[in-house]
Amino acid sequence: MSAVKPATIEDVAVIAGVSIATVSRALNEPGKVADSTRRKVIEAVARTGYTTNAMARNLRTRKSNMILILAPDVGDPNFSNILVGLETAASRRGYGVLIGNTRNDPERETDYLRFISSNQADGIILLTGHLPFGLSAHPGMRLPPMVAINEPVPDAGIPFVGVDNAEGARVATDHLISQGHRDIAFIGHAPGRLVAGLRETGYRTAMAGAGLEIDPRFVLEADGTTESGRAATERMFVRDRLPTAFFCVNDATALGVIIALTARSYNLPHDFSIMGFDDISYASFVSPSLTTMKQPRLQIGEASMDLLLAMLEGEPAGHRHHLHRAELILRNSVALNRKHRP
Repeated sequence: MSAVKPATIEDVAVIAGVSIATVSRALNEPGKVADSTRRKVIEAVARTGYTTNAMARNLRTRKSNMILILAPDVGDPNFSNILVGLETAASRRGYGVLIGNTRNDPERETDYLRFISSNQADGIILLTGHLPFGLSAHPGMRLPPMVAINEPVPDAGIPFVGVDNAEGARVATDHLISQGHRDIAFIGHAPGRLVAGLRETGYRTAMAGAGLEIDPRFVLEADGTTESGRAATERMFVRDRLPTAFFCVNDATALGVIIALTARSYNLPHDFSIMGFDDISYASFVSPSLTTMKQPRLQIGEASMDLLLAMLEGEPAGHRHHLHRAELILRNSVALNRKHRP
């Protein structure tokens, strides 16, 4: 019985109805081929079994056409739409993605670096806010191009793509001020966390711009979780003075505030107004539905991947921070402060 003849690039070209040169470009330089043509070539590759040959070519050229994404928690509601944007932009250019769910575990991050050291990934998208742990375990490894999303990586010179957190927080706080609120609490003080610090900066900028003093007791620590928002609100009630509005570092924290206030039988937003940040999936389903700042996560994902692939092709990253504007989403958790008289 004769052996099956391995598929050739000529076989792929015939089935796809294109030239051999076009097949080569679709596999080696997908960005230079129309999407419809690239899809026909990929389908022909799958039908002929030429995929094995393409993988061998990648090993020879030390190029995998794969991108490693390191995320601390793939269950984070902020992650799904970012991932869609990342995968969409990667697929458009002939790349695939590998997702590393690090759980903030140094050993897991070190393990994921094997994809780089073994040339199974060409670049890294970081959602962790830090350089990968375990770099010391790979002393001979040259770091590939990297782009940070969600949280900048301090002092590493890595391009960052995300929302303008300080400006978004300023807009959020300005909205509360426009509704007559003067005693506004910030829930989410977190020294050492860049995003939380930027959002607190925006809050302070808005308060100062309106000539309002911030009661230090109204700035409470929280780590961005629902439980920390609930606990911070409970701490507020041991004091003799309460705010009329809460600006929360993110929507998860805002949910904790709503839970704490609802448990005390307050009528929201009549008694207190609550503002979030991020517009995660359940923000419109809580009661009251959450007024918040929407991150354009799909666009952030696409822009991040486009930037990384451009860097892989030798283009400079340009300015280090690529910031998108957050959008104010008006729902039911913010109301006029009827006690305020202008």
